[in-house]
Amino acid sequence: MKVLLIGSGGREHALAWKIAQSPLLEEFYAAPGNPGIADHATLVSLDVEDHAAVIAFAREKAIDFIVIGPEAPLVAGLADDLRTVGIATFGPSKAAAQLEGSKGFTKDLCARYDIPTGAYQRFKTAEPAKQYVREQGAPIVIKADGLAAGKGVTVAMTEAEALAAIDECFDGAFGAAGAEVVVEAFLDGEEASFFCLSDGKTALALATAQDHKRVGDGDTGPNTGGMGAYSPAPVMTPAMVERTMKEIIEPTISGMAKDGNPFSGVFFAGLMITAKGPELIEYNVRFGDPECQVLMMRLKSDLLPILYATATGTLDKVEAEWRDDAALTVVLASKGYPGAYDKNTPIDHIPDASAEAKVFHAGTALKDGKLVATGGRVLNVTAFGKNVTEAQARAYALADKVEWQNGFCRRDIGWQAVAREKA
Repeated sequence: MKVLLIGSGGREHALAWKIAQSPLLEEFYAAPGNPGIADHATLVSLDVEDHAAVIAFAREKAIDFIVIGPEAPLVAGLADDLRTVGIATFGPSKAAAQLEGSKGFTKDLCARYDIPTGAYQRFKTAEPAKQYVREQGAPIVIKADGLAAGKGVTVAMTEAEALAAIDECFDGAFGAAGAEVVVEAFLDGEEASFFCLSDGKTALALATAQDHKRVGDGDTGPNTGGMGAYSPAPVMTPAMVERTMKEIIEPTISGMAKDGNPFSGVFFAGLMITAKGPELIEYNVRFGDPECQVLMMRLKSDLLPILYATATGTLDKVEAEWRDDAALTVVLASKGYPGAYDKNTPIDHIPDASAEAKVFHAGTALKDGKLVATGGRVLNVTAFGKNVTEAQARAYALADKVEWQNGFCRRDIGWQAVAREKA
């Protein structure tokens, strides 16, 4: 099979690493890719926003299958345009990608189909949103409606913080993403990430993970795109997974189909496990980043036929087998992230991979033959262990061998699971 992977982040490096292991793979390309992905695929300098150029390349190389990694091309309808010309594509349609592209769309879907989630209101101007906050009180959650690279959400612990977050959205901090704001109830519990494939009819549960959104140790500081993750998430017991499938995933699949937007791709459900059970915080329509890195490390099955079955409506014919081991990833980020940071800082050394640990590239590039950091989140140091405690020790041991002066990381990724294991 000739495959093209769209994307350039840590998620895509993890997908490329796993796809490259498939015996079905004949030729493998990535656009635009990164220096880590270049170890597995031929990099192509395509402008993925130019759908005609992607189609022309796919035809020229007789590509059989395209895997779209990030959310932006999905929300822009790349999967629709590729399928229109007969190219099998992993990723939802533009209409279905609204599950991530619009927080309000998802909340309205939940309301229509009784999917458990926090109470909410949608606002197009600041003053009514502020009035609603004053009525509800804090803690409360303020969300930019559109795509904001994981940064458009404020969990406001005070009313003043909530009002400031509303101003931030409407003052243009998140561009067009903040033109509408969703204000929703604060959910109290433990967060978890749940992943499930759907071909529009069949659902295949994958694995669970737990992300660390805040930039600082002890879950302090502003939200980020994610500073680390581990899998499996102990809070997601078999009973909780079963409830999540029945109460959240299955009604979403049937609801999307009823609304004329059948979903094909991966559901990434951000959950809050409350006293009532699983409640939906938000949906993403692509693999999580950095959760994908730990999922790919734990997946025993060949990924390529699973993704292809999702794209071609044959998901009922495949299964996913997982390692019992835990996996944990630590994000190395540029100093200053998620605020302003220096770009093109030199990365002097990345340690070699072993059977238990690997470094995935996220925001890197080659400049004049030297590896440099170009993004906020730059490297994902990922390791296995018989439990999270062991995976954590291995990941940090490898992270400490990375030579990059401008990098930093949280030192407590996996703390909740480690505390459970020591209890």
